Amino acid sequence: MAYWLLKSEPDEFSIDDLAREKVAGWDGVRNYQARNFLKAMKKGDRTLFYHSSTKPPAIVGVVRIVKGAYPDPTQFDPRSDYYDPDSPRQAPRWVRVDVKFIRKFPAGLSLGEIKRIPVLKGMVLLKRGRLSVQPVTASEWTAILAACKSMGSDP
Repeated sequence: MAYWLLKSEPDEFSIDDLAREKVAGWDGVRNYQARNFLKAMKKGDRTLFYHSSTKPPAIVGVVRIVKGAYPDPTQFDPRSDYYDPDSPRQAPRWVRVDVKFIRKFPAGLSLGEIKRIPVLKGMVLLKRGRLSVQPVTASEWTAILAACKSMGSDP
């Protein structure tokens, strides 16, 4: 099993939206490195859900990958904000995964709090903060869940 972090702006798609839907496709990724991370995700992998572009940005919950990478249908839909007219149907450029809501933390672990945890100093989130799909190491995963538990957000 691998660990990941998925970023979303809460006004576009939040942890509460996923909680209502239970399972949703993680689509609209249009960055090649992030796409390659989506391709590496496997059913059963665990993922941190991160709210970006909010005050404060924070890890707000946990989701599970329930279906590995497959073609993102939004790339073929001219009405979608994620339409890519140059993506060939026979060799789609973009993928999505399906994620399932596991839990929401009562209190998010803010970016400021993440920066104060020594074992997280090398976390991709702190190095390339704009990447919407990121790997998380097992030690980072453990540290984040421990920090959430100590804050009363029993993971």
